[in-house]
Amino acid sequence: MKKLKIKYLLSFLMIASIFSVLSSCSNDDNNGSASSVLAIESVSKSEAGDLVATDFGFANNVYIIKGSGFSSVQKIYFNDTDTYFNPTLVTDTAIFVTIDINTPYANASNELKIVTKTGSITYPFVVAPPAPVLLYGFTPINAAEGDVVTIYGNFFLEPVVTFGTTATPVISSSLTEIKVKVPANSNSKYVTVTTISGSATSTSAVGSALYDDALQGDTGHWMWNGADTFDTNFTSDKAQGLKSIKFIFGGWNGADMKFASRDVSKYKAFRVRVKSISTNADASIKFVFGGWAYQITKPFSTDWTYIEIPFSEIGNPTTFDQLTLQESGGFGGNTILMDDMGFVLK
Repeated sequence: MKKLKIKYLLSFLMIASIFSVLSSCSNDDNNGSASSVLAIESVSKSEAGDLVATDFGFANNVYIIKGSGFSSVQKIYFNDTDTYFNPTLVTDTAIFVTIDINTPYANASNELKIVTKTGSITYPFVVAPPAPVLLYGFTPINAAEGDVVTIYGNFFLEPVVTFGTTATPVISSSLTEIKVKVPANSNSKYVTVTTISGSATSTSAVGSALYDDALQGDTGHWMWNGADTFDTNFTSDKAQGLKSIKFIFGGWNGADMKFASRDVSKYKAFRVRVKSISTNADASIKFVFGGWAYQITKPFSTDWTYIEIPFSEIGNPTTFDQLTLQESGGFGGNTILMDDMGFVLK
């Protein structure tokens, strides 16, 4: 027989304890009979400690509805979604109910509704979305003050956007996309999206990109043999923004990228995301820095793989103007995607 996990046992005992107290209070207050007045006083999350009333909740979590006249409850709705409840967890003054995981949170009524044999009542209550996520970061990364940037992700319900600690007005937003103007003094700041449910912060800082839907400061790029593909506008797959770079490498072939020299003294590492089209487990790529003084080979797979190379491993450069790549899988060549290339702040 499988053992009941301790955390679930404790949760059950906690709910049982709270329900016992509420049930006793209901019996004492009403002398064993149900109240005739249907009312909702508060909604609280079911958790250990004091029950704190809240005006919003999260799907798939248990909440306690307190009030009166609940004994003959027939239906409970959150945002017009018929929500299952256990009749044994209902007293005249309290209901334990789990908000259905499929309850809508956008363009919804923002109401809790209880229907009993004698009537119905509604109560303002917001079902919050999951915490926001940044799927493709923001673009352009190398944006200047006043530029409009687009943030890509999910669960952006009534978002607040900050660059570092500076909030900026939202121009437009949907659940998956936000447009904002870059405020002053945003260079080297991370972008954070905050909603009622939490926050998500970009992994790239403003101004840190070498590739951000285009090669930044590009002064020339080429394949060694002049024939293989070097496509900087590949739109079918990406890790950040709307585009990536697609290389079609012959076996051990390579590519060079030259950039306008830039000061990198405020950064601690080179970063990039890469993806192999081949399923061969030996897929790898060699990164070459400092005119072949530093050669670092990294494996990767058919998923987007984040690679970070500390500057301490490549001679602690203070300026950067060139990157060389070489396909190094040893199985006759590979098609490689690359995106979100740039630097990591100290």
